[in-house]
This record gives sequence, C-alpha cells and structure tokens, in this order.
Amino acid sequence: MGKSINLAGQTLPALGQGTWYMGEDPGQRRQEVAALQAGIDLGLRLIDTAEMYAEGGAEQVVGEAIRGRREQVFVVSKVYPWNAGGARGMAACEASLKRLGTDYIDLYLLHWSGDIPLEQTLELMTGLQRQGKIGHWGVSNLDIDEMHELWTLAGGEACATDQVLYHLASRGIETDLLPWCQDREIPVMVYCPLAQAGRQRRGLMQHPLLVEEAQSLGISVAQLLLAWVIRRPGVIAIPKSATLAHVRDNAAALEISLSDTLLERLDKAFPAPMRKTPLDIV
Repeated sequence: MGKSINLAGQTLPALGQGTWYMGEDPGQRRQEVAALQAGIDLGLRLIDTAEMYAEGGAEQVVGEAIRGRREQVFVVSKVYPWNAGGARGMAACEASLKRLGTDYIDLYLLHWSGDIPLEQTLELMTGLQRQGKIGHWGVSNLDIDEMHELWTLAGGEACATDQVLYHLASRGIETDLLPWCQDREIPVMVYCPLAQAGRQRRGLMQHPLLVEEAQSLGISVAQLLLAWVIRRPGVIAIPKSATLAHVRDNAAALEISLSDTLLERLDKAFPAPMRKTPLDIV
C-alpha cells in the first residue's frame, strides 16, 4: 500500500488515523467507530489517541473500534505532562489501557513537556516497558532543544518518535527539528496535516493554487496536502477522519506522487522559513 514508514520496529503505511475531538458527542460515536474500522480495513493500522482527547472518551471510541481485532492495529496514546512520572504515570497508563480495552499500548507518548523532568518521564516509560504495558515510547510537541536534552539522558535514544504539527502552511520544523530527526532516523509523526481542515490557516483549503493543482491531478485539496506531508522519508501523518468518505480519501493519498515541478510551485507559494521559528503547537 503506497508509501510506508518504519516505526518502532514495524513497517506501517505513512498515513494513520487521528482521533482528536472524537468521543465528545455520544450521537457521533457509532459513526466514529465505523470510520476507524473502515480505516483499519483500508490498511491504516496506526490509530493515535490520548488521555486528553474528550478526557478519555476518544480512547473509549478506539477501544470499541479495535475490539476483536487488536492484533491488526498499532495503538498510540499519550499521557498528560502532569501525569508523566511516578505513580501518577502508572495510574494514567492503567486508565488508558482500561479505556482502550487492551493490556498493552504499542507506542506511548509524552503529550507535551511540563514540570516533571524528562528523567522521570524516561523512568516511567522504561518501567512501563518492563511491565509489558507499552511496547515503545516517544514524545510529542518537543522542539529541538528538548530533543537535544532527551538525547543526553541514559536511554533517551530509544525515543521512537516526536509527534508535532506540520503542514504546508506551517513548515518551521524544516529548519532544524525535521533534519535532526531524519539524521538520527527518528520518525516524525505529524498531527494537523490539513491544518484542521484549514481552520489554522484561513483559506488554505480554498487557496487558488491548491484548488487548481488538485483539480489537474483529479484529487482533492486534502489529498494534495496529505501527499505533500508524507512525501518526505520518515514522516507519517495522522489526520482525523470521522466519516467513511474522508477515510477513503485519506487512504488514497498514499498512492499520490507529486512532481518536482508541482513541489516547486508549492514551495514558492508557501515558502519554508529561512531561520528558526518557535514550534507550532495547538
């Protein structure tokens, strides 16, 4: 199936499924579960969630979607920074496992950095690994300085990914963080690859160039944006898709190749910054 990535010892499609905002409306639950299951059927085996999303509600949706097919799915969840150490971390992981209806999480991430030192978070992660509750661990929303710090800690090089915001109109990670991760073969997991359907960048989905180029390729603007993100090696995107139609569109983006000429046009219209910029976070 199209583009793939090596993540935590597995070969996975370069597109997974996000669940931010799922689990908030009981009336949408059946549709959300069906969308995730359709994604699994299409080969989008990685599902990303977090204890933050709907305060565990999204994990419950995931749990329902993967019931009876756990071995087909690569589950990623994230821990609040204030839970990322000691007994609180153990309890948070146990609660996530219960909501997910599983006895292990494939990849467990620190959602963002907080007051708990990275050393303590690393101790938590390795402890959870020893207990078999998580397979691998990683981080989210850590910029280059924090990744440098993590790399100086004993065992820090076992970090399996850094999950960050990245899309055509937010290219700050290209100046330092993305090359740094690629040099160390650390996969980068991308959230909001569609800028939250354009909400983060007003008019992005209706941008004349994107509309024109998508139409010329016979694809949607969303598929164009996804194909642009995953064109780079070592990058996996996790767009949220709560409907069957969107899931199918996303999966099809794995097969789309963008020409050098088109990439040059996109670079000109949405240039990467020339110097370091703060990590974009939502």
